Amino acid sequence: MSSIKLILRKNKLDKSGEAPLYLRVIKDRKTKFISLSLKLNPNEWDEDRQKVKKNHSNSTRLNAYISQKVADAKGEVADLERKNLSTSARKLKEAIKGKPLTNFFDYSDNRCEKQKDTLAYSTYKTYKAYLKKFETFVGHRELMFEDITVTTLKEYASYCSSKMGNNNTTINFSLKVMKIMFREAQREDLIPLDLFPFNKFTVKKEKSTRRYLTAEQLESFINLEVPNNYKAQIIKDMFIFSVFSGGLRFGDVLELKWNNYDKKNSRITKIIRKTGRQHSVKIGQKAIDILEIYKQKDQKQEDTIFPFTTINEEYFTDKEHRSLVTSRAIALSSMYLNKMGKQLELPFNLSFHLSRHTFATRALNNGMRIEHVSKLMDHSDIGITQVYAKIISSELDNAVDKYIN
Repeated sequence: MSSIKLILRKNKLDKSGEAPLYLRVIKDRKTKFISLSLKLNPNEWDEDRQKVKKNHSNSTRLNAYISQKVADAKGEVADLERKNLSTSARKLKEAIKGKPLTNFFDYSDNRCEKQKDTLAYSTYKTYKAYLKKFETFVGHRELMFEDITVTTLKEYASYCSSKMGNNNTTINFSLKVMKIMFREAQREDLIPLDLFPFNKFTVKKEKSTRRYLTAEQLESFINLEVPNNYKAQIIKDMFIFSVFSGGLRFGDVLELKWNNYDKKNSRITKIIRKTGRQHSVKIGQKAIDILEIYKQKDQKQEDTIFPFTTINEEYFTDKEHRSLVTSRAIALSSMYLNKMGKQLELPFNLSFHLSRHTFATRALNNGMRIEHVSKLMDHSDIGITQVYAKIISSELDNAVDKYIN
């Protein structure tokens, strides 16, 4: 059996001293509260008689409104219980409100599928993986947006840390995917704007470290003798090329074609994979020298420059195939670069993305204006580039402490 009672939630007093009135539904020891969109001063509510006191100017009208709401709710509950003995408190709440609640997992999965063609395939896969992780934590799919509370988030963060071994960065991304789904559901008017438990719970962000090669380390890398391994030499050349061509990302260097290169003006022009924007950058002499190495007598303008992996028509037309090819290429490049880093005795693992960081810190150290660096790196916000400026500033402070004090 279920019970319905009016509750004035005095623990939710607003600035004017009024509390919201709710219908409380209890079913199988589970409680749901349904707002009546009505607020009263505590001294205007008779808890025992479940009525508004006469000291309220509109007591008669409000009591009639409340009585009707209670009668409607009891009628809905009675109908549902006659039809289905296993009706839950959540289902009763749905019926009383007259608006179905939205299942978090069903909505999120559908949202991902709708955006599959507009999202990068790697992003689509990441969203799906993180949603699956949350589903594993919950243990079932019968979870409504309204069921996700601050307590849920705290317990999930604890699960990610203790059971999954996630660091704070990963935990924050896990919550970020959920936040995205909440905001999308709000935009579609499926859940209320005030239903957002993330406002009351945060996970402390870990201090990020931007690794890069110093001038000395870069010179050592350039002069490093690579064993008789064609692929290793290619990835080394791609890394150096990126450093001297505005810090182009791995995927963009991997799929770079000869028709992207304007030899006369020493420029690379292409659509950047991550942003979808056309990007044009003048490249340095070391990058030009590397391009000369890969020239072939019978090459075509449509040929890719660096033969590190197979880039065919399917790569450019099938997002899933492209993601698979890129993932494998990244793994292989990381293996080779990590070995090179160990040869150089670097105090960190060497990965291709460090070429991008290396370009930025070199450019700023050489006096390039930060807005120009931001443009060359195709950053959407100069605030992203300012991270590198902070690195340079920190280096200067350390130099002062070491050599002047």
